[in-house]
Amino acid sequence: MQSFTPVLRVAALSLLAIGFAQTCVLQVALAQEKPDNWLTRMFQPSATATVPAPAGNAREWSGQSGASGNPLMTADAIRAAATDFGGCIEALWPAAEHRGVSRTTFERYTASLTPDLGIMDLLDAQPEFTKSPWDYLDLLVSDERIARGREVLAQYAQVFAAVERTYGVDRTILAAIWGVESKYGTMGGDRSVLRSTATLACVGRRRDYFREEFLSALEILQRGDVAPERLVGSWAGAFGPTQFMPTTFKRYAVDFDGDGRRNLVDSVPDVLASTANNLQADGWVRGRSWGYEVVLPPDFNYLLADHSRQMTLRQWAALGIKRAGDQPFPSPSDRAYLLLPAGARGPAFLMLENFSVIMKYNPAEAYALAIGHLADRLNGGAEFVHAWPREEHALTIAERYELQQLLARHGFNGGDPDGRLGPRTRIAIRNFQVATGQIPDGFASSLVLDRLRQP
Repeated sequence: MQSFTPVLRVAALSLLAIGFAQTCVLQVALAQEKPDNWLTRMFQPSATATVPAPAGNAREWSGQSGASGNPLMTADAIRAAATDFGGCIEALWPAAEHRGVSRTTFERYTASLTPDLGIMDLLDAQPEFTKSPWDYLDLLVSDERIARGREVLAQYAQVFAAVERTYGVDRTILAAIWGVESKYGTMGGDRSVLRSTATLACVGRRRDYFREEFLSALEILQRGDVAPERLVGSWAGAFGPTQFMPTTFKRYAVDFDGDGRRNLVDSVPDVLASTANNLQADGWVRGRSWGYEVVLPPDFNYLLADHSRQMTLRQWAALGIKRAGDQPFPSPSDRAYLLLPAGARGPAFLMLENFSVIMKYNPAEAYALAIGHLADRLNGGAEFVHAWPREEHALTIAERYELQQLLARHGFNGGDPDGRLGPRTRIAIRNFQVATGQIPDGFASSLVLDRLRQP
């Protein structure tokens, strides 16, 4: 799009405007036809202009320390930070003022804020980092999500087409993100984004990160892009059908329906275009897949299963790796790395550049795999060929921390223990497996943990 001449830009915008007008008619017709569905509720106008009250189903804090062992997550540290919550928020006023937030806006939305300490029980227990890959995919790539996703693709066909032309991101990827993040707008969360980000900006182990999110949420309210009572979302402050964080909103939100607001809660065109804009900016490769399930030869060298060992699909094929189902690789010159999310006993995948782009949206391999697989299923693709090792015990969050700590104690440094089994932990596990005569697949199994526990 950057290479368009001014004349082409005008032509392109004119075509999109026609498409958007048709889309708006379609949205109204759908809402009138089914007055009680979730779509109607999504497009209802706001009734008031207040920050939402605490979610009625929000759980109280357990009073327990977090599983991470971080000093800021001890029960005493949480209580102390909560006591000074008001002072912490007021100390952020100069930064808010620097970003263009008026004192009137700041006081209107912060004067009655209280910390939502129930979030502390969730901070160390994110499912994409604590569930087994197969449990996570079972939950998110369900028959229900596949069926609903195909309905959504049909309902918004014109919008998806316009966004796909503009940004080059496949419509099934966008629909998959919508489905995984909020079950197509039905499960986006009901916590106040401002209250959640304010809590995390002042309490817990990720204060620096969430100060930026809190300040960005104030900017959204100052600009008026999203009505205050509609700015609700997850406990971490993600909001809208595709769950944008406030800072992500600042960088990538676009007004695709041309109404003067970047509304990532109530405007489907804005939601889809902003999500595509995010992926495009992160390096999405137009017309390419995210990756392929593959079958490994019996004598495969598992040391090659490493994110840093990228080769062309043609080179991988020369090592005896075949695409599952004996299908050919569409673009043999594309570069990929081998991922074994469940070790040697589970499915194997060659991951292309677009998989890494999805991980920039959410840095969990299980999440990116769910997005890619759901997108394929929406496009008529089949289930994975190789079965998951479902009898394998999935390590708890406490066991994951223990595994990382024991790896470091044995001289296999995988970075600071965080309970997340990412590439660095996988490399450390693989090196430990080599040293102890195990198959070096890098999988954090109960067997590996038991061996690490041995003196």
